[in-house]
Amino acid sequence: MGGVEGLAGPRTAADRPGEQAPDVRSPPQGGSVLVTAAIFTLVSAAIHFYFFGLESLRWTVPETMGVYGITAPQDADTTQPLAYILGFYNLFLGVGAVLGVLLLGLGNPVAGLTLISFSTACMVLAAVALLASRWPMARIAMIRGIPALLALVLTLMGS
Repeated sequence: MGGVEGLAGPRTAADRPGEQAPDVRSPPQGGSVLVTAAIFTLVSAAIHFYFFGLESLRWTVPETMGVYGITAPQDADTTQPLAYILGFYNLFLGVGAVLGVLLLGLGNPVAGLTLISFSTACMVLAAVALLASRWPMARIAMIRGIPALLALVLTLMGS
């Protein structure tokens, strides 16, 4: 069995004599770019928390119905279960983004940047899907998507 073993060489730096494995908890190198990314991430999270409130808690309120172009109360009643679930998706994306910023700030850049990247990428893709499905929702799609896109781009630049 000895012929196959070792063909690929040592698998990690810890397997190589004299080398140490990288510290995954060391601070990232992005500096001010990551600080700006974290700010846009928190703005994106706040926006998604706001939409959670609209969709899950206030869907049948006339002001909320107006935001979504719903004119008939019975339409709001009919779509309320879907809006309720959608609001929770927004809540979970916001929580993931905030948790990513917290982990980044607490010195765990791998987990923090992963959560920030995943959460903001989902936010951007959801905004694109909203825009593609209903052009009249372009304003809401931009409000949701642009800060998340900036956060994602800055996170990738800074990591």
